Amino acid sequence: MIKNNSCAANLDSEFISNFERALAHRHHRVIKKDDYVQAAVLIPIFEKDGDFNVLLTKRTDTVETHQGQISFPGGVRDPGDINLLNTALREADEEVGIKTADVRILGELDQEATITNFIISPFVGVIPYPYDFRANPGEVARLISVPLCVLRDQEKDGPATYNYHGIDYPSYRFTYQGHVVWGATARILKNFLEVIPG
Repeated sequence: MIKNNSCAANLDSEFISNFERALAHRHHRVIKKDDYVQAAVLIPIFEKDGDFNVLLTKRTDTVETHQGQISFPGGVRDPGDINLLNTALREADEEVGIKTADVRILGELDQEATITNFIISPFVGVIPYPYDFRANPGEVARLISVPLCVLRDQEKDGPATYNYHGIDYPSYRFTYQGHVVWGATARILKNFLEVIPG
């Protein structure tokens, strides 16, 4: 079982079962905004060197939206996607090379709206590790593996503000190795940390 402030948090079968149960027995928030674009992300979790880690990506400066920001693998729903889970899995494959067959989906977190008019549906999935990640150079500048304890330590800091194009926005904020996570991704991480058992 995960211990608070521990960097030796294992993804054992008990943890996975408890996390899956916690996600299944909660009502995740659904946002209704007809003029917003539907998108989905995968929150890949895995055990690395005996620690529980979350995979994030740094977007390139050439993508259409959210250039240079830290995010989860994901993107906009395509007309051919059966549902938003399919969107998250397809995008994870396209962006970082995570194959759908290698993902055990545990459940869905609250939807989040962005200031750029997207509604994001986040799905939590366990993947094996080591893994042959293949970052798409057109979309992903860097892969960032963040230990759970780093996120939990910073969760205690509470909300902050983040300046984006000259405007201050209230936002949770996480930092790791010089990378700043804010906005919808930080709110998704906050919701993720609230649901984790232990």
